[in-house]
Amino acid sequence: MTINRPTPTLKEIRLDPEKIIVSKTDTKGVILYGNDYFCEISGYKESELISSPHNIIRHPDMPKTLFYLMWEHLHAGRSIVAIVKNMAKNGDFYWVVTDFDIKRDITGDIKYYIAYRKSAPRYVIPEVEKLYATLREIEKEHGMKAGVVYLESFLEDKRVNYDQFIENLIKSQDIKSNFLEKIKSWF
Repeated sequence: MTINRPTPTLKEIRLDPEKIIVSKTDTKGVILYGNDYFCEISGYKESELISSPHNIIRHPDMPKTLFYLMWEHLHAGRSIVAIVKNMAKNGDFYWVVTDFDIKRDITGDIKYYIAYRKSAPRYVIPEVEKLYATLREIEKEHGMKAGVVYLESFLEDKRVNYDQFIENLIKSQDIKSNFLEKIKSWF
């Protein structure tokens, strides 16, 4: 499916810190469901989102390496927490902390993923932007595999995995634990 991508703007959409963006995708990343807040923030109608690839909201500032890492985790049945810059239909952007819930059928096969997104804390964005800019530059010069190698080395130097890196960045606000766990129980 060809996606007509908007031209990115420099305008940030500030998310309501009390609201959660929820989407459900199949194992290939095709959107099966999006809550009203997802439609509101992304600027897409529900009918435009359903059956579209989730990368319809991917901002070009996001490194391919991060999505490779996310899909590697999800396909292996492991959740991941990520800070992501998304792009609305009009080109505006918004930063989110994304957590995934992996849903399985009775045989244990993965059926679909539910993503829960909340406004990313302002103080983590500069550090994440710096890392993502470095990854994009490496990808541009040497390809995504080099970006993956760099990210692995970056995390190894900090003696953490990606989840731990992100959780350490947001720990003081405890954005993930209580609120997202409560929301996840609703689905």
